[in-house]
Amino acid sequence: MREFIEDILRKDYPNNFEDIFNNSPLLQYLDCKMGAIYGNSKTRRSLANIYAIYSILYFYSNDFYNQKELYKRFSGYPYTKLFAFCRQLYGGEKLQNHALNSRVNGEFKNKENNKDLIIIDNGKYALHIDFLYVKDIDISKTAIAIIQKYIQLLQEKDYAFVKDLEELKILETQSSKLEKLITMLTEKSEARVFEIISYAILKNHYKGIQIYWGYSPEQLQQETLTLYKTGRTNANDGGIDFVMKPLGRFFQVTEVLENYDKYLLDIDKVMHFPITFVVKTFKTKISIEQDLDNYIQAKSGGMEIIIKRYKHAIEEIITINELKEWMRDLSNDDINSVINDIEMYYKLEMNLM
Repeated sequence: MREFIEDILRKDYPNNFEDIFNNSPLLQYLDCKMGAIYGNSKTRRSLANIYAIYSILYFYSNDFYNQKELYKRFSGYPYTKLFAFCRQLYGGEKLQNHALNSRVNGEFKNKENNKDLIIIDNGKYALHIDFLYVKDIDISKTAIAIIQKYIQLLQEKDYAFVKDLEELKILETQSSKLEKLITMLTEKSEARVFEIISYAILKNHYKGIQIYWGYSPEQLQQETLTLYKTGRTNANDGGIDFVMKPLGRFFQVTEVLENYDKYLLDIDKVMHFPITFVVKTFKTKISIEQDLDNYIQAKSGGMEIIIKRYKHAIEEIITINELKEWMRDLSNDDINSVINDIEMYYKLEMNLM
């Protein structure tokens, strides 16, 4: 149980808070979806799922709190009302409708519950009554307090990073700015922060590289490499985080996981087009390449067609080590550009502009 959730439960149920939590699949589900505030890079913010639940809880608590029999006859709240509520919440401007329609129920059932959390009926939505009560105690207001505290903690975390960037910009020397940037590149960095920082570094690294290309030796033209970010960090981009012009290279930001299925899935998504993986790790690129090669070998069962399919699709591995090395090679102006890029894309990501 996360510390802030325990604090709220202790306040609401001082004599039996553990019993309430242990007998509430809803509170347990919220707990497992709220790891982002601790900087766990493997945990997404899950705002779509949390806000889908919160929107129904919000109206339910006003209309049906502790009115079990009355709620049993309720047919649900209209989608437009709930979705409009979600969109006006912190970070909710870009949310899609998947959570209300299917995602929450799919995950909730995966947590060994055989009932849908959200009841869907002809465009109306309600929460299953069994998850709103624990031994005849209506826990909706407690769940609301937990979600509101989670939102508050996310806001504090987001603005703390903005404050760090402001302090970084006013450091007196370029060397101190560089060293501060380097400390931001860690294996514990939040996923979206690492993606934005790595993009800023790569963008400024590659812009100093020139290539010559054309349709014939007589018609070659000179062009610098340009890296483009494809969208928000949680976008459904089909396995492409950055794209390079004019080479057409694909980049995917990832990390070292329990296995390398996610890497192979990203390759499958782009039909085995070569991908450069930017990996949030201090392990050497050689060790990552070897681990990935071993995984492909085991996955293939020795079949060459599978081995070639994936090995030929891995263009390059870039780790934190390369990012730091390349950042140290940047000019003073490029360091300032990295900082400005991080600030701009972070504020865009968090809708702070």
